Amino acid sequence: MPHTASRYLAEGPRVGIRHFAYEDGAEFTARARESRDLHRPWLFPPEGASAYTAYAGRLIEDPSKAGFLVCEKDDGALAGFININNIVQGGFQSGALGYGAFAHAAGRGLMREGLDLVVRYAFGPMRLHRLEINVQPANAASIALARGGGFRLEGFSPKMLFVDGAWRDHQRWAITAEMVGGRGGTETGPGGHHGLRSTYS
Repeated sequence: MPHTASRYLAEGPRVGIRHFAYEDGAEFTARARESRDLHRPWLFPPEGASAYTAYAGRLIEDPSKAGFLVCEKDDGALAGFININNIVQGGFQSGALGYGAFAHAAGRGLMREGLDLVVRYAFGPMRLHRLEINVQPANAASIALARGGGFRLEGFSPKMLFVDGAWRDHQRWAITAEMVGGRGGTETGPGGHHGLRSTYS
């Protein structure tokens, strides 16, 4: 069933973002299976019902995580997902981003639009100050998305994360709230929350 715009936390011209729900499992896992060649060896999203339930549960219930589905506005189809992990409050006000496009949406600019919405939502209603993306140096598509989203390359971390059976080197990309000032406006969304409607050229 298509998802109505009223369910979106924020929206751009072509996509809206909303939180994960357990009911998204069938579509999410089908999209993940269709996108296996695109994702591997960088990304391993859940492809089965029980794995999705555990994965979504962590994003829904753990306050140190926030998961966002990027949805096409015309029919509500899932274009991809962007998660904020390791959220730390206090003086840090930071989180680590991870993301993946689904194959049918890859190369269409939908994730770029979705990333902009998530960044603005993180720096708006979530009150975060810094977001970091850790990406393997050979993952050209993820690096292009980070760069296109205004993230800056901050450094290189050898053997940083255990991915696909080995400790992998990663580049560190980051963005702060000051870096996105003036890149669009805010508006009040459904239910009195502040949604973010970005402007695009």
